Amino acid sequence: MKDVADAYNGAWWERGWSDGRTSLIYDPPDGRIPARTPDAQKRLDAAARVTAQNEAGQLAYEGPEVMEPYTRCIIRAALPRVPTGYDNNYQIVQSPGIVAIFQEQIHETRIIPVDQRPHLDPSVSQWLGDSRGHWEGDTLVVETTNFLDQSTFQEATPKMHLVERWTRVADDRIDYRFTVSDPATWTRPWSAAIAWNKTTTLFEYACHEDNYGLYSVLAGARAKERQGAAAGTAAAKDAK
Repeated sequence: MKDVADAYNGAWWERGWSDGRTSLIYDPPDGRIPARTPDAQKRLDAAARVTAQNEAGQLAYEGPEVMEPYTRCIIRAALPRVPTGYDNNYQIVQSPGIVAIFQEQIHETRIIPVDQRPHLDPSVSQWLGDSRGHWEGDTLVVETTNFLDQSTFQEATPKMHLVERWTRVADDRIDYRFTVSDPATWTRPWSAAIAWNKTTTLFEYACHEDNYGLYSVLAGARAKERQGAAAGTAAAKDAK
């Protein structure tokens, strides 16, 4: 029988296309992410260890608050968004003073004021940061700050500064570019470009509908606690 994995999940993959570039990054010119600072590398290594422990079933999840935002259906990933296997679609809506970007997965909507209002106070952090936009000709320019430490891009700090640019270059294509800078993470800012191509209607993303993954993980943690408590009680009786 053919690989069962292709029987269902394969239907959801979104196959991309090549525009001839070997890297999304255009600055630096070598197409590589700049070197990370020593502290940033430590953060990256620590995150990799947690991922490895998670995949090996070595983590004890005491409650949902210690699980990843993705698993908790809060956000898909930190900004800026780069393409993954599926659900890479967006819907852009404009109204006077506001641009809204609906993201197919996990159903977040970015509300971006373009009326020159100031950023929020630095003490206020948000899952997708605090975005403020303005127009430079036909290009929408958005600056985002005030990130949460639970939703960081490549283990950057909450002080990362993100600048995004959207330019409509054809009826069916938008040129999307972003620049990220964080002296505590990378030795210099860097930029990437991604083509946004017109697609069909976005689909509903029901993150945990009929999905017992989170429930089962937490139920397993509770079961381990009961086993530990029972073992402790038995040991105490033996010691008497």
